[in-house]
Amino acid sequence: MLPYFKFAGSCLAAIMLAGLPGAVAQDSQSSYSPYVQNEYPDMVYWGDTHLHTSYSLDADLGGALRVTPDQSYAFARGEEVTSSMGQPVRMRRPLDFVVVADHAAYLGLWRKVRENDPVLMRSEVVRGWLRNLEENPGSQIAFVMSLLHQMTSGQAHYRDEEFEHSVWLEVIDNADKYNEPGVFTAFAGYEWTSMADDNNLHRVVIFRDGADTVSHTTPFSTFDSQDPEDLWAYFENYEAETGGQVLAIPHNGNLSNGLMFAPQTFDGEPLDRAYAQTRQRWEPLFEVTQLKGDSETHPLLSPDDPFADFETWDLANLGLTAAKEDWMLQYEYARSALLSGLAFEQALGVNPFKFGMVGGTDSHTGLSAVEEDNFWGKAFYTEPSRSRTKGEFMRQGEFVKYMWELNGAGYAGVWARENTREALFDAMMRRETYASTGPRMTVRFFGGWDFAAEDAARPDLAEIGYVKGVPMGGDLTASPQGTSPNFLIRAVKDPDGANLDRVQIVKGWLDEAGETHEKVFDVALSNGRMIQSDAVAGPIGNTVDRGTATYLNVIGAPELATVWTDPDFDPSQRAFYYVRVLEIPTPRWTGRDAAFFGAELPEGVPATLQERAYTSPIWYTPL
Repeated sequence: MLPYFKFAGSCLAAIMLAGLPGAVAQDSQSSYSPYVQNEYPDMVYWGDTHLHTSYSLDADLGGALRVTPDQSYAFARGEEVTSSMGQPVRMRRPLDFVVVADHAAYLGLWRKVRENDPVLMRSEVVRGWLRNLEENPGSQIAFVMSLLHQMTSGQAHYRDEEFEHSVWLEVIDNADKYNEPGVFTAFAGYEWTSMADDNNLHRVVIFRDGADTVSHTTPFSTFDSQDPEDLWAYFENYEAETGGQVLAIPHNGNLSNGLMFAPQTFDGEPLDRAYAQTRQRWEPLFEVTQLKGDSETHPLLSPDDPFADFETWDLANLGLTAAKEDWMLQYEYARSALLSGLAFEQALGVNPFKFGMVGGTDSHTGLSAVEEDNFWGKAFYTEPSRSRTKGEFMRQGEFVKYMWELNGAGYAGVWARENTREALFDAMMRRETYASTGPRMTVRFFGGWDFAAEDAARPDLAEIGYVKGVPMGGDLTASPQGTSPNFLIRAVKDPDGANLDRVQIVKGWLDEAGETHEKVFDVALSNGRMIQSDAVAGPIGNTVDRGTATYLNVIGAPELATVWTDPDFDPSQRAFYYVRVLEIPTPRWTGRDAAFFGAELPEGVPATLQERAYTSPIWYTPL
């Protein structure tokens, strides 16, 4: 041994034998490292909980032939793939997780027809389809529309349990193949596409488990039932029989024509306690923003909210077969549903609409690409082109939806300890999630009773939040005498995105007369603007150059943090609070198209927008 190391070793031995601090630290139950017992979720993971590939009948028949689940997973992991229209495409940054949620009804059907699947070819029904198409080539469009109508109406002309299960095994084995714990999470899932009378009641179904467990079931589709309560019964049977776990995420309440959060069941019965318990058990989240519009709130529901009219779709139902009526709106949007939930909890003892927020794409291109400068649309024919800002997305009778109306959204942010199926699923169940319309801004939101103003400036803000309060998705009870709840909030801009305009808290409450109310508070403003107690601050300004579809981060703030106390708190009233974060104005995908292709936007088509995030609420319940 060299002299120095021999000397050092002797000194260390002497210290240990002498019982000096070096030895005492080893015997202590605590550690110098403050992170040894750090058990709270310390990472936000970004993903798409709602993605369709060529295994969805509508995507496949619509032309999304190139993009299989393999390409979808590769794209989400950051690899370059080829779109349905033959264009190379890649994400700026990979996602952390994805749910390939193809429609369970006729899952993989037409793809397998093209592959001459032996089980399908045994069917006289399928052989009849093929004979008819061969003998009557001009009937193709009518045949395609017939299949799509069967899928959406729940009236199948062909069913085969062996075929359905074989495709499901392929789907879940593929998810297992791409699932890499700690690196990338691929959930087994599908979409249950209930669409009675063309009104949207769709749910994405997500399993916590791998193929070894999920293989013991076959997706419950709308061919089995269009009633959500029957879907929930399927969940209960699945968990009882397999020991696995499953949840559902409703989406596009804005296209349900008053059904998504209606005060009665699918069969028209008043909601009761059992219904409320069951819905809360299986549906902890709501997809508040996606390609077919934003479902946070509506300007007619929130007339005092200047930011309520965002990417609003309120023409008709999903099938464009029945016009929207004003009375329907209160049963379609997240904010009004949360308010309704307070009233139901007062009456039933359980809140049926106690959900957190997530975003998803609902892309049928197989591409989870919704950034405004990398937007690939809803279907193959809405991929980037010179004409898409002028083209029709969907027409039915007197109703028309245009491609420019597609909303470039959204993603789900999930707070978890690690990037695994188990950790992410558990975070979804406890509603520790938030929705983004695309940007990956980091948002923390805690509620408690004794946060101090200086907590907002602490580098260990999250630890303080968990020690002193509850995170987004949580509950506050037992108001200390004479105190009001306060909320610890930090929002940080997407590192590759725009500065922040403001942070707001949306409060809803139920008064003694059983009436619901809402109010939007600015709680943090950029550019040194002063918060007004009785009004929301006006626009921050706009740096967008429409000619080049670029902007400057010379306004706004990279980070906003605050502790806010409810000035109007009444401890006897049920309430909820959630955070809305707004970016400064940036180019919308339509403005990007105009600049890229050198085309003029049609009159009335917006070229800019203010992207945003919505956290899951924190609820207050008086004892």
